[in-house]
Amino acid sequence: MDDRTRELILHNLWPMLQATLDKTLPLTAISFVIGLAIALFVALARMSPIWPVAAAARFYISIIRGTPLLVQLFIVFYALPQFQIVIDPFPAAVIAFSLNVGGYAAEVVRAAILSVAHGQWEAAQAVGLSYPQTMRLIILPQAARIAVPPLSNTLISLVKDTSLASTILVTELLRVAQVAAAPTFDFFALYGVAAIYYWVICLILGFAQTRLETRLARHVAR
Repeated sequence: MDDRTRELILHNLWPMLQATLDKTLPLTAISFVIGLAIALFVALARMSPIWPVAAAARFYISIIRGTPLLVQLFIVFYALPQFQIVIDPFPAAVIAFSLNVGGYAAEVVRAAILSVAHGQWEAAQAVGLSYPQTMRLIILPQAARIAVPPLSNTLISLVKDTSLASTILVTELLRVAQVAAAPTFDFFALYGVAAIYYWVICLILGFAQTRLETRLARHVAR
């Protein structure tokens, strides 16, 4: 590594870290939380005995899982303005990522709910709990423990997927690396630094996932 490349990396370490803290992590967190709310709603709709509701949920999941995330981003940011719906880059990214997480996580949530023993439902009915009470107090807490590993993987994937937000002008980590590397064409060095930033974030999330799973396992054991 020559002095020029070293200076370029050192000069951009803080701007890239700042973009990570200001854009990448908030984009990940906001999209994941909203996506989980969408996933829970869609999962319950998917399990509904009302055919049109269940069919609508299946259609939504099919659309999200059957189209690339990049296309979804482009539709929200570039295509909607044709219908006089103009959304700024960051909110547009949040909408696209949230809808994407909702589509994928819905099946995870549904599978976790269905994996709870049927006897739990029967016990809740025996003590006079309503469906919402049974879901909130008994089923969802147990399903949450089951869903932690796959949902954690979804979160880690979302961190990496936020790099696609650079295509709609969100100044997140990858976008800052692109702009910084453009004058010198030293893309390898700065893209390598960006990759390390993403890797470190994913390592931290993976460690947090392991700790959370361990704590939940101890809780179940008791």
